[in-house]
Amino acid sequence: MNSQTGTPDHADTRVGGGSEIDHLLEETRRFPPSPEFAANAVAGAELYERAQRDREGFWADQARELLHWHKPFTQVLDWSMPPFAKWYADGELNVAYNCLDRHVEAGHGDRVALLWEGEPGDDRRITYAELTDEVKRLANVLTDLGIGPGDRVAIYLPMIPETVAAMLAVARLGAIHSVIFGGFSADSLRSRIDDAGAKLVITADGGWRKGKVSPLKPAVDQALGERNGLGVQETVEHVLVVRRGGNEVDWVEGRDIWYHDVVPQASAEHEAQPFEAENPLFILYTSGTTGKPKGILHTSGGYLTQAQFTHRNVFDLRPESDVYWCTADVGWITGHSYVVYGPLANGATQVLYEGTPEFPEPGRWWDVIEKYGVTIFYTAPTAIRGFMKQGRQIPQARDLSSLRVLGSVGEPINPEAWMWFREVVGAGACPIVDTWWQTETGAIMISALPGVTETKPGSAQVPVPGVSIDVVGEDGQHVGSGNGGLLVITEPWPSMLRGIWGDPERFRETYWEKFESQGYYFAGDGARLDEDGDIWLLGRVDDVMNVSGHRLSTAEIESALVAHEATAEAAVVGAADETTGQAVVAFVILKESYLRQHGPEGLAQQLRTWVGEQIGPIARPRDVYIVGELPKTRSGKIMRRLLRDVAEGREVGDTTTLADTAVMSVISAQVR
Repeated sequence: MNSQTGTPDHADTRVGGGSEIDHLLEETRRFPPSPEFAANAVAGAELYERAQRDREGFWADQARELLHWHKPFTQVLDWSMPPFAKWYADGELNVAYNCLDRHVEAGHGDRVALLWEGEPGDDRRITYAELTDEVKRLANVLTDLGIGPGDRVAIYLPMIPETVAAMLAVARLGAIHSVIFGGFSADSLRSRIDDAGAKLVITADGGWRKGKVSPLKPAVDQALGERNGLGVQETVEHVLVVRRGGNEVDWVEGRDIWYHDVVPQASAEHEAQPFEAENPLFILYTSGTTGKPKGILHTSGGYLTQAQFTHRNVFDLRPESDVYWCTADVGWITGHSYVVYGPLANGATQVLYEGTPEFPEPGRWWDVIEKYGVTIFYTAPTAIRGFMKQGRQIPQARDLSSLRVLGSVGEPINPEAWMWFREVVGAGACPIVDTWWQTETGAIMISALPGVTETKPGSAQVPVPGVSIDVVGEDGQHVGSGNGGLLVITEPWPSMLRGIWGDPERFRETYWEKFESQGYYFAGDGARLDEDGDIWLLGRVDDVMNVSGHRLSTAEIESALVAHEATAEAAVVGAADETTGQAVVAFVILKESYLRQHGPEGLAQQLRTWVGEQIGPIARPRDVYIVGELPKTRSGKIMRRLLRDVAEGREVGDTTTLADTAVMSVISAQVR
């Protein structure tokens, strides 16, 4: 034991450092479910009890109850060759059939599947019968283009219904889709097409963003053209193009095909064939520590089981009455699991929106909620903090009374943003589910269950039933309540990644090597356990700073900054410092309402002092910069490495993945 702090000797290696850094765990507000909500909740405490008694049996029951199996499975989990798992391996199913045909056959063909809202204001209501028809026609077109089981198809589309149809049509054929976010450059597109060996690219002329058409096909043309002379084998045979933007595009005869010329004319007769549960479903590329793209591979039966289970229970879904909206782009894992596969497998009605939250003016998302009567709203903390900056008067000018469940995803949510979300958007009545999971996990792993969990602002809280998670020290030992450490998954789970495409050794090294002897998956995130044993996420371990030997979490300091009445959003980085090793540097966006009343004068020093009071002197930022925006990708993630470049006086690195590449020039000028 450490005689000064009364904590174990390994405490110096903990994420969050010593006992003085306990700001997040001092949160005392609690919100039990209302008796009315709890009495009618979809999920109950018995789910935890069932899973605790027999974890594999629990997941077997979920797979049988939730999915249609063409051939029932007899084996639940094969973990004989870790870290390579197989779930339901001898069973057979068709993912697209589970998302579409079975709902139509059950008499729900007239239920709306997609309430699509284009950024310019155009909209479409697409029923399950209509979406099934479109997917069958597209599947026939893809078959004619030579796509079959195991072939890879790259999808580079905006948020339009054809994107959902494309994913499902590829899945229907037993092929593998690789959805590439529409904001990526031609270089990023090329590297992903080449790594997957894609045979077909499905794209659009362009898509609407902030009042203008953002071209897409030109990037595909450039990506495919750039492959000449690079020694890369040409694999793409055709490019299928959706007309959305109406912008002029170049055309390669024999390769390029208009979607509208072939899909409506194709046959609507297509029988879904069963495939093995371990048949690959998709590759999704995520960031890595090397320049090579990291293609996360997911398969069919286990992934769909956990995506459907968590979507139903975490969001208290009632398919016959709810209108669900997840604001994520389908180019990211949240869009895969909670825009496409989870909701459609559950037969839900959902909103699909093409544009940005603030076009043509702030409040567009609230207009969409009011227009469609959204009942379940799932979005990112970054977006919530952006709304806080604009002011509560904007959402309060809309009728948001239809909302009954709110969700958060993407990064830890600070308590003040959580409270704003609850009070302003949810009128103080909607339960909030703060969800933790990753591209690699495939589905939600940690979350409250509405109607069951007493929620805590800022805490993801507990693993979902059937998932086994721990917080451990560098030695792999449980840290105990009140301590911080590394978040690990201790048992296989159905929606787990099956590997990195084409690189099994990298899969082992990246996720399993650190705790190989224990057999733990290391998520790369830090976490703390409170006195109740609930989990508080602290962000990526590489977002931890070492200041004078104390390990400080960026999330913890950001949370303290946002708790100040002036702050709308904050990003914290560690910058090299001769005296302390690293120093805390904060970039802060102020609330417009505060600026109107007080102005920014002297606020940087106030915020430095505030952090010292809230957390401790060791966490006080060396520098606080007041900025107008933060560098974010189009998925809303803050690019802290760019802020670190600024804080350390270096030339700013690659900005191609930013939603607005000009932001860094503005920040650099402000800092200088």
